[in-house]
Amino acid sequence: MLPSTRRALLHRVAVGQARGRTPSLVGAVVRDGRLVWSGSRSMIEGHAPDTDTQYRIGSLTKTFVAVLVMRLRDEGLLALTDPVGRQLPELGAEAGALTVGQLLAHTSGLASETPGPWWERTPGELRPELADVLGSDPVKHPAGSRHHYSNPGFALLGALVERLRGVPWGEALRTEVLDPLGMRRTTLLPQAPAAGGFAVHPWADVMTPEAVQETGRMAPAGQLWSTAADLARWAAFLASGHEGVLAPATVEEMRRPAAPPEATDPDGGYGLGVQLTRRGGRSLAGHTGSMPGFLAALWVSVEDGVGALALANCTSGPAVGAVAADLLAITADAEPGFPRPWRPADPVDPALLDLAGPWYWGTSGFALRVRSGSELQLAPLAGQGRGSRFHVEHDGTWTGREGYFAGETLRAVRRPDGTLSHLDLGSFVFTRAPYDPSAPVPGGFPGWSDR
Repeated sequence: MLPSTRRALLHRVAVGQARGRTPSLVGAVVRDGRLVWSGSRSMIEGHAPDTDTQYRIGSLTKTFVAVLVMRLRDEGLLALTDPVGRQLPELGAEAGALTVGQLLAHTSGLASETPGPWWERTPGELRPELADVLGSDPVKHPAGSRHHYSNPGFALLGALVERLRGVPWGEALRTEVLDPLGMRRTTLLPQAPAAGGFAVHPWADVMTPEAVQETGRMAPAGQLWSTAADLARWAAFLASGHEGVLAPATVEEMRRPAAPPEATDPDGGYGLGVQLTRRGGRSLAGHTGSMPGFLAALWVSVEDGVGALALANCTSGPAVGAVAADLLAITADAEPGFPRPWRPADPVDPALLDLAGPWYWGTSGFALRVRSGSELQLAPLAGQGRGSRFHVEHDGTWTGREGYFAGETLRAVRRPDGTLSHLDLGSFVFTRAPYDPSAPVPGGFPGWSDR
């Protein structure tokens, strides 16, 4: 990394620590799956924390719980459409009818918080049962009607993991996720060296220590502690997956929007346990987190191959989400990654080459290109219109991966003599010539020569 980039990154951390009035702030940048920069500032000169210092990461914990749930889904032990009450019958009819996917995406309609007292500042022993985190009136909105962030929803997901695995969710996390990724400094309770959490007076330069609570049933919503070095590994995982933990395709699924943004935050959104945002024209995925005495944020830009994180040990003050996003942008803008060299694809099926080239839906022109040997890409010639990428299925058709045609089937229709007639994409007929009179609707046009 260039010296000028390093200075800009450290300057952003320094500004965040000073203006945010936090005892310390750690920042780190990940590029192409590895930690490439870290820096920190502290109120005590010469005692700045390093990448092995633990901070409480709050709701970043939810991304870890979501991975455990998606592992269960990929193993066939549950479906995202399953009502959570199928495994947790003690929830009762109303809460039990909410689906696993709705809980992951915060579209279940569950309350944002538990009944009082506030779970973040009180011992978990006050809420020994799941009913204690829900209360008598837990559902605030019709399920699926809107995005409504719910901490108790992730308490239910943690309990779901425990029910299906037969071990505490933290034990499952250690065995199935943290150890395979080499994240040995991510724990349920702090292990030295760990930063102390503080509340800083809003109107005076005075601070006081915050107590650390073990949150019991609510732990899946925000219990974890971690380090910049470990979270760098987590950023790499959220960008690319890990075959020993969760397949890249499943991690990509988690990053896809599953909940609409709120009107008050049009650039926001939520996937499956993953927070989404747009900043400076970039699509970012990750999560922010807060617990008394601590703030955390982690973002990845898959397109740039860059991730960044920020950790602070104060209850409020620095906008760590903005700090992490700025660290990412500084890196990506100052030192943009090199694209992979173009190389010819592996031997391509001649039948696929027969499909490549221009096609017309009515009078609208499209180009169909063969990518990566067996993937197809449909794009409008004039830059306007619906396009998509398609992956091949076992029956010789293709399924859309994005946009309007996501999930739709593309198939090549041939004449009795085997020659290519047209493409059928969810009843949209694409022909080699505009309004080909020999094709089905929207072909059948009498012909341009008659005009």
